[in-house]
Amino acid sequence: MAVIFESQIKIDEEGKWFIELTDTVDGRVAVCHDLDEYSQKVEDFGGDYGGNIDEVKWAKDDNVPPHTMDEIRLEMSKHQEEIEKQKAEQGE
Repeated sequence: MAVIFESQIKIDEEGKWFIELTDTVDGRVAVCHDLDEYSQKVEDFGGDYGGNIDEVKWAKDDNVPPHTMDEIRLEMSKHQEEIEKQKAEQGE
């Protein structure tokens, strides 16, 4: 069984972005308002499969503006740097 998560970037009524995370195996959905929350939910969902996630598919709604995508990419990059720094400090 392939474990595939879908991550859909959306805009709420107030113009703020969020990520809707869907576990395609069991249909669970989580709404994440920042990348810390998103990372935690991916970890939580993935824990049910021993951390073995085959793929995370990304998409965005048509109304998500380019500057929002740039903001999310920048935050993701910073988030990844923090994770790598923590791993290095722990000797992993």
